[in-house]
Amino acid sequence: MTTTTLAVLVPLLPFLGAAAGLLLGRRAPGFVRPLAVLPTFAAFVLAVVVAVDQGGGKAIDAATRLTPTGSVPIELALHLDGFAALVAVLVGLVATCVQLYSTGYLRDDPRYTSYAALVSLFTSAMLLVVYSGDLMVLLVGWEIMGICSYFLVGHYWETPEARAASLKAFLVTKLGDVPFLIGLFALATDAGTFRITGVVQAALTGSIAHPTLIALLLLAGVAGKSAQFPLHTWLPDAMAGPTPVSALIHAATMVAAGIYFVARLLPVFAASAAAMTVLAVMAALTMVGSGLAALAQDDIKRVLAYSTIGQLGYLSGALAVGDRGAAVFHLLSHGAFKALLFLAAGVVIHAAGTNSLTAMSRMGGLAKRIPDAYWTMTVALLALAAIPPFAGFFSKEAVLSAAEHTALGESRVAPSGAGWIVLIAGLLTALLTAAYAMRLWLLTFRGRGADAPDHGKQPVVMNAVLWVLAIPSIGFGLTTGRLGDWFDGQDLTPSVTTAVLSTGVALVGGLVTYAAWRHTSALAAATPMGAVAAHPEGDGGLVEEEAIASHTQVYGSIASAPDPADPGRLLLGPLHRHAATGFHLDAVYHALFVRPVLAAATLVRFLDREVVETYVSGASAVPRLLGRAVRRAQTGNVQSYLGALLAGSLVLAAAVVVLANVTAGS
Repeated sequence: MTTTTLAVLVPLLPFLGAAAGLLLGRRAPGFVRPLAVLPTFAAFVLAVVVAVDQGGGKAIDAATRLTPTGSVPIELALHLDGFAALVAVLVGLVATCVQLYSTGYLRDDPRYTSYAALVSLFTSAMLLVVYSGDLMVLLVGWEIMGICSYFLVGHYWETPEARAASLKAFLVTKLGDVPFLIGLFALATDAGTFRITGVVQAALTGSIAHPTLIALLLLAGVAGKSAQFPLHTWLPDAMAGPTPVSALIHAATMVAAGIYFVARLLPVFAASAAAMTVLAVMAALTMVGSGLAALAQDDIKRVLAYSTIGQLGYLSGALAVGDRGAAVFHLLSHGAFKALLFLAAGVVIHAAGTNSLTAMSRMGGLAKRIPDAYWTMTVALLALAAIPPFAGFFSKEAVLSAAEHTALGESRVAPSGAGWIVLIAGLLTALLTAAYAMRLWLLTFRGRGADAPDHGKQPVVMNAVLWVLAIPSIGFGLTTGRLGDWFDGQDLTPSVTTAVLSTGVALVGGLVTYAAWRHTSALAAATPMGAVAAHPEGDGGLVEEEAIASHTQVYGSIASAPDPADPGRLLLGPLHRHAATGFHLDAVYHALFVRPVLAAATLVRFLDREVVETYVSGASAVPRLLGRAVRRAQTGNVQSYLGALLAGSLVLAAAVVVLANVTAGS
């Protein structure tokens, strides 16, 4: 088979697996797991074959038009370049690992059939986005991922948190999709085509009439899909879904789609210096804000969620300085170690026997009980903190090196100001990333919280998947020198300046966090519950005894209370309570949007009930009164009718006589 035929099968196989799983799930439950795993694994294998055939060389394009669609044609088109080939391999790998992992993690879940089918459909949609050569076909996959995320995040629909999170994820991403769709139509109108190659060519030749407006409209959709400021608030709440879903959304689908879209259409954004600057500012705010928020979270999955937001900020920053090679390189590296982080967190949660025990401050004694998760999560955290020689070091350095070159005026694509914004924010985020990575490791595996109940060894398949993902987390960065052909021939080797700076600040962040943890641990050991020492900013005026009573009331006993030795509180100080709530952005949205909408709805309800219904009731009252009067006259008595007729005749005759006399007199 040709490369294009194989590429068509890559997104098609998971789709067929999803359909077959739904159809056969109840009739033949024994086929559910094979139908979940095998088509996805086959798609991964074919994606690898397509990548080998493409070889990082010239892009492969194929298209067919099914029906005329007006002045701007829509085609079923494939575009296979180095970026598409490698991202498809990442999607296939992570999706296969998630499906395998889920067979153990959700083995007793009554809704596993629909869950597995939705994961397969999710995978198919992302692969469609990756291989698509037409913007309208890409939009189909884009929207299918949105609806799949709604159902998967709300998998535990019995809980109000899951229902609220799924609805929030859907609405926030749709809020960005509206301007995104308008931007797509405007872009196709200016370029005269929906084909991505045609759009890129039009941007390179200056044929896009409104590049700034179009780029900003598209960025709104990207901000929603890839959880960038200010439309990132849905992602931490989406942790209410199953942990394998979090791994899939954060590592290989959904949030990666927006970044990949910008990488494919980078010349469109580069045509506007204003749009590149906006993208740089958005990336900087996302990176720094999410890093501070992650340092204040207690829920392990929310820490990883804010971590994803920050790492996606790095990707946006790389695109803002015009280096899509660095962006996609970090996308691939991040996909591996972030999937590993979430799946390892799933083992931690599974070991506790509940999906609700995710507070790091309540964990303890886990390092020896789940050694596979301990060691693989350690590897993933080192990659996240960009410590050499792990994968995250090389890919993050590629981003910072690109920002450095742009800041020094060596880029023709982006303004130097964007480079300085991304470089400074990136270095500060490297400090914060190492800090919250160290904090997560210490609280999860070295914490003083109550031991979770021991539920025995974890399923072998779950631990095996962790070690599979640990391989690229360790060694992917070492392939930097061999991947140049896949990334537009770019040299992704780290520069000395940024490598020293970022590694230095990362080490400082980790060591300072460790020192803060030792300090708070010592104070907590000396003070019951650490009521005062572990909360330097105060607990709303609570004295030590009141703090102990509060903890006892919440957790049942002091022994089961959370570990008070939290370095995040000491490091953030008064900023902690703001960072813990995501800097109150949800409250701001509630005040700016939710309250006015609710007030308008209340006003409409009042007008409908008190004004509209009053007029309607009044309009119906007059005929009703007339009807009552007429009804009283209809007695059914013939003598009454004759009397009334005679009386009427007399009145009529009298009226005629009077009228005749008046006429004669005049």
